[in-house]
Amino acid sequence: MQLFTSSFAAYAFAKLNFKGKKVLFLGYIATIAVPWQAYMVPQFMMMRSWGLNNTHLAIICLQAFSAFGVFLMKQFYEGVPSELCEAARIDGLSEYGIWWRIMLPLSKPALSTLTIFTFVSTWNDFLGPLIYLTKTELKTIQIGLRMFISQYSAEYGLIMAASVIALIPVLIVFLALQKYFVQGVASAGLKG
Repeated sequence: MQLFTSSFAAYAFAKLNFKGKKVLFLGYIATIAVPWQAYMVPQFMMMRSWGLNNTHLAIICLQAFSAFGVFLMKQFYEGVPSELCEAARIDGLSEYGIWWRIMLPLSKPALSTLTIFTFVSTWNDFLGPLIYLTKTELKTIQIGLRMFISQYSAEYGLIMAASVIALIPVLIVFLALQKYFVQGVASAGLKG
């Protein structure tokens, strides 16, 4: 969902002209500076009022939007020549069609980079699932690792074995997308 929402919003910020675009983008990007801990209690109360507490849907909703994703995709889209969009408009494509048929196929490197960043941050998230998921069968692997530690002892062998197993999906995603990762980082203007 984050790939969809970030690329769609980034297209609007990069290629469309509307009143207040710069102020809206600045306000949206300024949210990166606000730590999640500052608004996690109101967010929890909102999810609880919607009846999403103790469901995986709450975690999905939390990860559906990303200011960093919009920034990354906007930087990539600004590198795509505007003449492509203008030619598509002349040919009769709507803005949705331009985004779907032209911008998305061109943005494989940026989407791959965002996929890796999103997957790693979501997979390693500890505090969000700890707050929203109280049933044992719903807990994520990161919380499961914590369950190997009791008040008086820790099962270090089990923790290390489970940590290696938990690393496998991250490695699979990275290795599957690594050829696009370098292109995405270079084209988005990130220096690392």
